[in-house]
Amino acid sequence: MTALTFKVMEVPFMTMAQDEKATPEKTGKKNYSRRDFLTRGGAAVAGGALAVYAPRKTAAQGKDEYPLSKKYLVCDSMYCAGCYGCMIACSLVHEGEVSLSLSRIQVHRAVLKQYPADIRINTCRQCPEPLCVINCPTGACHISEENGNVRMINADDCVGCKTCIKSCPVTPHRPIWNHITEKAMKCDLCTDTPFYNKKGGINGSQACVDACVANALKVVSELPDQTDTKGYDRNLQPPRKPMPKSFGAPKAKTNHE
Repeated sequence: MTALTFKVMEVPFMTMAQDEKATPEKTGKKNYSRRDFLTRGGAAVAGGALAVYAPRKTAAQGKDEYPLSKKYLVCDSMYCAGCYGCMIACSLVHEGEVSLSLSRIQVHRAVLKQYPADIRINTCRQCPEPLCVINCPTGACHISEENGNVRMINADDCVGCKTCIKSCPVTPHRPIWNHITEKAMKCDLCTDTPFYNKKGGINGSQACVDACVANALKVVSELPDQTDTKGYDRNLQPPRKPMPKSFGAPKAKTNHE
């Protein structure tokens, strides 16, 4: 690129040098000084460099609105038992092995904190405006229309740039780094689960939900509140049954009854 730029700039310099010796003709064309040429030429070169290194737009970019996912995974951290069963199930159905670091759902335990802040479940939000999809330079992170608009990552198209991980607006980031394949991955609601003996996706079941012994995970159809994490981390437990008014043997009847 440097060689091409040098050749383009070399010709005008010679032309300007010749024009300085000769008397300019009154043709109505504006003459530019060397300062003007250098200023405008530098801007053109800078613009070309930005065009070369700018990320390639994907099919989802350039739109103001994105199709909403038809299903969302919500949780109840206050009722979570912290058994990591959901993480084990996730890595098994997706990767075929037990590995907490390869799970697309993450359960974090803070041993120095007290209930209810000691356990937190972190699930992919399937964001209405998915920055992971918008910023992906290859289109690997995409909205899958045939799978209910679930935000997914195609491993074959992923180049391991970690842009989706850096773009995730929440902490900890929901896309997960696969240290074996050196590519990113994220929750797809069990749409692509080669080791699952059930049908997954929006019309099937999810391994983490099936494995949860505390019923702290659930798939819903309505878009959760996006204000903070409360829309996704909510109370999923059924209402408690009313306590009986009295216990033990019935009261003895009096003479007036």
